[in-house]
Amino acid sequence: MENKQIDVLLSEKPLDLAACQAFVDSQATGGIVHFVGTVRNQTKGKAVLRLDFEAYEAMALKEMHKIAERALQAFEIQKIAIHHRVGSLPVGELPVIIAVSSAHRKAAFSACQFAIDTLKETVPIWKKEIYEDGEIWVSATP
Repeated sequence: MENKQIDVLLSEKPLDLAACQAFVDSQATGGIVHFVGTVRNQTKGKAVLRLDFEAYEAMALKEMHKIAERALQAFEIQKIAIHHRVGSLPVGELPVIIAVSSAHRKAAFSACQFAIDTLKETVPIWKKEIYEDGEIWVSATP
């Protein structure tokens, strides 16, 4: 049975910030923090046309759940949503949303940063940047 404090999604469909907000919100919530990743139009001076995301779905979902569970244990948060897109995303689309709620803001900020940093390091989701003159697979971590 899925933990009601955790909402994890890997989807080919556009992500819904309002749905993430609604999931983490409650009357006990004093603060909600969102991280919303967007496809930008350039990287290192090169024009980006789109990003292609691929994932090892079963493992990615498992790792995303682990991140959410670790955040719940390590920070005084109430709920966490981690949603990520796969497929081809044009400039302006949202590849990732993380929403965290807590009674107080510091825990929500810390947990949100932990979740996005850990996701980029451990979850098997790969990103390819597509340019006018070519493409390249890029590492999630510097």
